Amino acid sequence: MSATMIKEFRLPDLGEGLTESEIVAWKVAVGDTVTLNQIIAEVETAKAVVELPSPFAGVVAALHEQPGTVVEVGKPIVSFEVEGDDGAAAGGDGVDAPAKREPNLVGYGAVLENSGRPARRARSFAAPSAPAAAHVPVVEPATPAPAAAPAPVVAQVEAPPAPTQSAERPRSTPPVRKLAKDLGVDLAAVTGTGEFGLITRDDVRNFVGGGDLPVAPRDLAGVSVQAQAPAQGERETRTPIKGVRKFTAAAMVSSAFTAPHVTEFLTVDVTPTMELLAKLKASRAFAGYKLTPLTIVSKAVLIALRNHPTLNTRWDEAKQEIVQYNYVNLGIAAATPRGLTVPNIKDADRMSLLELSTALTGLTDTARAGKTSPSELSGGTISITNIGVFGIDAGTPILNPGEAAILALGAVRKMPWEYRDEVALRQVMTLSLSFDHRLVDGEQGSRFLQDLGAMLSDPGMALAMV
Repeated sequence: MSATMIKEFRLPDLGEGLTESEIVAWKVAVGDTVTLNQIIAEVETAKAVVELPSPFAGVVAALHEQPGTVVEVGKPIVSFEVEGDDGAAAGGDGVDAPAKREPNLVGYGAVLENSGRPARRARSFAAPSAPAAAHVPVVEPATPAPAAAPAPVVAQVEAPPAPTQSAERPRSTPPVRKLAKDLGVDLAAVTGTGEFGLITRDDVRNFVGGGDLPVAPRDLAGVSVQAQAPAQGERETRTPIKGVRKFTAAAMVSSAFTAPHVTEFLTVDVTPTMELLAKLKASRAFAGYKLTPLTIVSKAVLIALRNHPTLNTRWDEAKQEIVQYNYVNLGIAAATPRGLTVPNIKDADRMSLLELSTALTGLTDTARAGKTSPSELSGGTISITNIGVFGIDAGTPILNPGEAAILALGAVRKMPWEYRDEVALRQVMTLSLSFDHRLVDGEQGSRFLQDLGAMLSDPGMALAMV
């Protein structure tokens, strides 16, 4: 005989030793029928926004946490009403049988216990004056109850107040939902002007300011810069330290005070590289590909590492060993609405220029959309940060933890430069290389930078270094 039972889903371990996550948005509401591995929520870890799949097929009985809440791993976040077998749910003497161990990893769903599809429960449309808590499951009065409905194995659960539900959830992107949350805007009340009714940033701002709010400024990388306007009369604004900002701060402090940093600079005439870039863009072989100076520099870095492998190492303090990587996971620092992230391209050293171009485009687009997975943010071996997009010439970048080196690319500028014993207007770039002096000696770092500069000032030199 079939019966229903309540099962809790606890916040899973999302990997990399993270102990907490923030609920960004629920994709389901109380009363919704969900299938196995259906996306039910977006949660933000210290590294990325992750989509959370359902480990059960059933009906959402309760949502235990509201969007914006930081939840510890292992704490219940949602309950499901699922179909079960009375014999399996309880022994013949009424004693509960030992519960099955439920999977606790993202993307690893539970085994469906019954092939039958649970009946869809009617959704509750709560009015603003509804009580603070409601017994679930909830059935509308108009829906007749079965004469002999099987009793749930677990008693009813007190559910947190559910927001008013519309027939269709508003369509928007994670950065837009975050902006709406920061401004206290209910997206259900906003009319989307984007394609197919998608709600945009401007829609949210116009809703708040009646169309009079200025468009948020954008940095040179095209990333919106969000600044929360202080309330009138307030002399300071306080923002909780969490998510990417908290993780980045801890990582940078640890890196700065653990690894002895050395930074060297080299200014290079990159006119030949820029000419090569123009030729590649005009080539049929590269039609449709996004090529930038970062693409060429990334390839040059990968070539230079073959002759200078010490820059692709890690210091293992616990084992007192130097780890030499025989592969390159190339990290690219990306400015996103959530803060600075450094996703990496796995096995970048095995890629052609075309493959590298595609990987770079996908990496930056994913990062700016807030969809970078934790696995893409871990395991890097060396990194590049392109500060030139902000009009900056040079800097002293801090090492990504666990890496021996990081290269900062300055802006490409037209400057008077010595060229064939004369002064000419050339395109010039400054390279800033920071490295861990425990792993990389000054000579090794200098020769790597020298080889890199030689390839950028004369791309044909790459043939001699392959």
